[in-house]
Amino acid sequence: MATSERGTAPADGAGGADQDAGVLAAADCLGPGGPTCTGRGRAGVPLRATLALGVLTVVVGSTALALGSPSRDPLLAPGDTATGSYLATRADGDQAAAAVLAGPYQERPGPPVTARYGDGTAAAPLPASRPLRAAPAAPSPAVGALFSPADDGAPFHHCTASVVHAPAGDLVVTAAHCVHDGGFRTRLVFAPGLHDGSAPYGLWVPTQIHVDPRWIRDRDPDHDVAFLRVRRAGQAGGRIEDVTGAERIRFDAPAGRPAQLTGYPEDQDAPVSCRHTADAQSPTQLRFACPGFPNGTSGGPMLTDLDPATGTGSLIGVIGGLDGGGDDLVSYSSRFGKDIAALYRRAIRKPGPGAAQPGSRAAASGVRPRAAPRS
Repeated sequence: MATSERGTAPADGAGGADQDAGVLAAADCLGPGGPTCTGRGRAGVPLRATLALGVLTVVVGSTALALGSPSRDPLLAPGDTATGSYLATRADGDQAAAAVLAGPYQERPGPPVTARYGDGTAAAPLPASRPLRAAPAAPSPAVGALFSPADDGAPFHHCTASVVHAPAGDLVVTAAHCVHDGGFRTRLVFAPGLHDGSAPYGLWVPTQIHVDPRWIRDRDPDHDVAFLRVRRAGQAGGRIEDVTGAERIRFDAPAGRPAQLTGYPEDQDAPVSCRHTADAQSPTQLRFACPGFPNGTSGGPMLTDLDPATGTGSLIGVIGGLDGGGDDLVSYSSRFGKDIAALYRRAIRKPGPGAAQPGSRAAASGVRPRAAPRS
């Protein structure tokens, strides 16, 4: 069973006021045409976010031994720590996608997604899973595995992510600890709808990564959320939302509502899912008491108002937050309040100049290898 790093205790509030303009009002739910829907533990062993081990030097007599996990992880870059943002390079993204395709994965066209969104009407809640445990589920086009391939030819997916509606149609959401762990991960690949070694909707790589600076500063579990703007690897043009559809994002959703949680275990190329209720753990954390979400499921979407026709719903959280996302019995999520709304607003702004930031491969200062977390 994996060792996991735990976050600090959740704060009593939302982590302070955010000075970012344009924060969404309470109970906003964004869909293709604007607001589309209205508001209305036990102890265990943490699994979701394995401690990232650095290199430990042990001196025995006059011999220094370097101990640590193999250097499989992509390089890390500082990015802009003041804003919590990173501009990815095209070379890193294409190289990462090529590493995935060099392994056991292939791009094979999947069925087209014709009904991309629900109409915003709250669907009847689906019944709770029986037995109450995560079980294998059919892949959803808007949900997929997040890879962090390295140079050793062994691509692996370490987290889960999902497509969320944005004006530019290029936004993906996951947990902050999946993309920033001592630095921004420079080689990430998202494979929506992944199953049986097949990427039916292509491979997508970040152009920008956005996290809250408070996550960078002290790994505040109330800010364990990240938004990635993505592009199709190796191809020009195209929007992921037009290919896969997207979840609507909802802020300040009330706790205690039926929800569905989905994630990709790191050793499986198909998702697991469970239906239960998203309860309040604290004013800033949600808890989802369903066992069976192991390593790799971090970043997986917590959805309410699921449309059975499209498989999409209202995104109210992602696996992360308290205790790195939870343990073998309970999953957690940072609550989507005004701070996450501000982060979303920042992520969907028009992109700035595409110059490489300090710490990217194009400007290599500050880049260093680091062992990958198993989330």
